[in-house]
Amino acid sequence: MKSAIVIGGGLVGLATAWRLLERFPSARVAVLEKEDRVGAHQSTHNSGVLHCGLYYQPGSHKARLAVRGIRQMIQFCREENIPHEVCGKLVVATREEELPRLDELLRRGHANGLSGLRKLDAAEMRRIEPHVAGIAAAHVPEEGIVDYAAVVERLAARVRARGGVIHLRARVRSIRRHGTEWVAGTTAGDHAAEWLINCAGLHCDRVAALAGETRPLRIVPFRGEYYQLRPGRTELVRNLIYPVPDPKFPFLGVHFTRLIHGGVEAGPNAVLAFAREGYTLWRINPRDLWDALSFPGLWRFLRRYPEMVRTELAQSVSKRRFCAALQRLVPEVRPEDLAKGGAGVRAQAMSPEGALVQDFQIVGRDKALHVLNAPSPAATASLAIGEHIAAQVEA
Repeated sequence: MKSAIVIGGGLVGLATAWRLLERFPSARVAVLEKEDRVGAHQSTHNSGVLHCGLYYQPGSHKARLAVRGIRQMIQFCREENIPHEVCGKLVVATREEELPRLDELLRRGHANGLSGLRKLDAAEMRRIEPHVAGIAAAHVPEEGIVDYAAVVERLAARVRARGGVIHLRARVRSIRRHGTEWVAGTTAGDHAAEWLINCAGLHCDRVAALAGETRPLRIVPFRGEYYQLRPGRTELVRNLIYPVPDPKFPFLGVHFTRLIHGGVEAGPNAVLAFAREGYTLWRINPRDLWDALSFPGLWRFLRRYPEMVRTELAQSVSKRRFCAALQRLVPEVRPEDLAKGGAGVRAQAMSPEGALVQDFQIVGRDKALHVLNAPSPAATASLAIGEHIAAQVEA
């Protein structure tokens, strides 16, 4: 490889650029980022968790890259003195019917190569989290928390140190082939290279379409809203407390996360956003909204999960209902303990049949690679995803 354009300056894009420069030291690599800073969206609008690969189907890209990625990310943080902590996590079963699903999570975790997984009874889990409710839990000691904003900055520095260039305010408007090269027309001029790597996150499907790909998958934005525990109540949570996922619900459900710089976050929920970067209820982008509403897959999704849609909307507008969901894990938390926090938007791909795409999706064609689905745990796995993409380019 002689040259590459990487579209998207988030964690996956920066990690990919760095891995390409590692593998091809003499190559010319340019990152095109539409914002005035790197990592402006998913990379820094998240809960800051290091996910180790508990939930994912053994053999999937998510499972393999999450397990490899968390170990690479921890090593990266050590090398760069980035704040992080491997504090462990509890996944808590609060009802008898959740116990088989808890056992399945443990089976998957073992199959994916995780270390130190244990099933705990109620007394054992309360020695780790004294205020937690439930009848059993999985203890996941390899999970942790990190400052992803610092990871973004250090990755950008490594890209530049190896000779890569990061162009900010470079929104891609067109992509065309010119001889043996791809040419991306941006708001900061044209950029040409032998390879095109699409890591555009919330806009990856549109970037792929500019390059001539069809859009069978569509990014449908779901906003995740957070509360924070008020000072004086953070002692209710020591580290990370998650529920056992409900198969009737396509997201993880609200949970508690200790933040690397202090405090405890609660959430996120999952509500349809009216903009791909819609971090508030009233942020509306007509193009994004029409893109979602005109997609048959969204309407099939809504018909498939009507109860989830009603529950998530209710929790979005009612702190009391949001708190009630949290009380299943920590009964002592009260609505007055919660202060409004931030929000993020998932770059979640959906199929025309209305199913959320479960695995990472990377499509390759004609010296182009498109990352078309990279929601959580992509932040944790970003270094491994970049490594995987660089290997595909070499192959």
